[in-house]
Amino acid sequence: MLQLFGYISGFLITIEFIPYIRDILRHKTKPQRTTWFIFSVLGAIAFFSQAAKGASDSLWLPGIITVGVTVIFLFSLKYGVGGFQKKDYIALLIAFLGLIAWYFTKEAAIALYIVILIDAAGVYLTAEKAYRDPNSETMILWILSSIAGIFAMLAVGKWDIVLLSYPFFIFVADAAIVAAMILGRTRKH
Repeated sequence: MLQLFGYISGFLITIEFIPYIRDILRHKTKPQRTTWFIFSVLGAIAFFSQAAKGASDSLWLPGIITVGVTVIFLFSLKYGVGGFQKKDYIALLIAFLGLIAWYFTKEAAIALYIVILIDAAGVYLTAEKAYRDPNSETMILWILSSIAGIFAMLAVGKWDIVLLSYPFFIFVADAAIVAAMILGRTRKH
């Protein structure tokens, strides 16, 4: 059963990128460059730190996310927004400092929590953009990713705060972006 939850999480993460990339190519969605760069680097760190702590069926979430967000980051270079504002530099500085802290701790659990903290900086940039311009994001990506986080938590199969932390963060962070889009749309009406 745990394996099934892992597969469902992986499937949802895989299909979420299809409408997002489609909307990028249609010039409807404008990915925030700094966010997707941060997601790319941190996705890989989350994957390897979870693997080092013994994750198995729940690894579908960070593994597929890493591939997908890297593809979106590459698209954002041509079709995205942001990357040269003060808030982008602050988010990148936080990410850089977090990576340095992880390097010196050499502990997978600490690395994971640093990843989550840094990832939150990237989420903030997209949530803020989604609130200001809700039509610049594809909501289904964030909904499916949030649901995938739930299935990844179920795939862990035991109460292990370290293994549950990243999927829980994905669930909450992506739900926050959905909420920002909804609030942004209601604000405009």
